[in-house]
Amino acid sequence: MTKFEEIVNILDMQPHPEGGFFKETYRSKGLIREKDLNDYINGKRNYCTGIYFLLTSDSFSAFHRINQDEMWHFYKGTPLKLHIISEKGNYSNVIVGNNLEKGEVPQFTVNARDWFASEVVDNGDYALVGCTVSPGFDFRDFELANRETLISKFPQHSEIITKLTRV
Repeated sequence: MTKFEEIVNILDMQPHPEGGFFKETYRSKGLIREKDLNDYINGKRNYCTGIYFLLTSDSFSAFHRINQDEMWHFYKGTPLKLHIISEKGNYSNVIVGNNLEKGEVPQFTVNARDWFASEVVDNGDYALVGCTVSPGFDFRDFELANRETLISKFPQHSEIITKLTRV
């Protein structure tokens, strides 16, 4: 059994639709009323949610977006590279890891409605991170990118979109 398989088993993680594995670890009991949320969110949401997320170098987390800010926290393994395309079409990336001297950051927040994907930096390795979403995550807020549609919207980023989408 590989190290990442051990972690998946120990943390009781499940496959995630975007790629990788996840386990919800926190969902606040308190709820935010729909009228107090932005226009993209339908229905009530918990104040906050949190998950473990594990990704291996033989896969990637495909471009997707959610209606809330999502904060990434690095825990273990090799760094993770986040690729972000803002609603205005600006591309950026950040390395989430613990080597501060190399410019890695231990946490980073992706803005609500920005498209983002991630990949493990080193071959043959994995990254274990946490993701905190507020207002709390609900799969109704999750949109997995369609390659053709995203390229038509952001043709200047077709190379990275092609690399980090599955359909």
